[in-house]
Amino acid sequence: MRAASSPVADAVALACRIAADADERSVHFAIRRAVFCREQRMFGGRDDRDARDADAATLHAVGFERGVPGGTVRLYPLSDGGQGLWQGDRLAVLPAFRHGSLGGSLVRFAVRTAGERGGERMVAMIQLANVRFFLGLGWSLDGDVVEFHGRAHQPMAIALSAGG
Repeated sequence: MRAASSPVADAVALACRIAADADERSVHFAIRRAVFCREQRMFGGRDDRDARDADAATLHAVGFERGVPGGTVRLYPLSDGGQGLWQGDRLAVLPAFRHGSLGGSLVRFAVRTAGERGGERMVAMIQLANVRFFLGLGWSLDGDVVEFHGRAHQPMAIALSAGG
């Protein structure tokens, strides 16, 4: 029987951070490939990396549950110096980690991190199956559904604050 969790225990069990080294970046990319390329068969099933991944301003985050990497998110400023508009994308959570709140923790981490770096607003392209999840995290619809990487996506946005 599983012990009941508490907010304190859950906070200790989940951790999100910017990839600390080359090994964590490799894990970040491996999780993205597993979710987007193998599971969802996007990006021709090969690799989802693009020019943003090589940009020094791009932040690659990894989410851990009980010390085990289970999810990722990528974020970057869309305007010079990290001010103003930020993009969040490539949110990926491995199937074994979708039972808890790792995905929400990664989204909140991205929002907080962009806000702490001077961002005022974050935008993202959300697969339709995940729109309700993002609405529950405080995001708003930001335009009409569009085709993005071969799938229907809903543009969404959230206001950022310096305090996260």
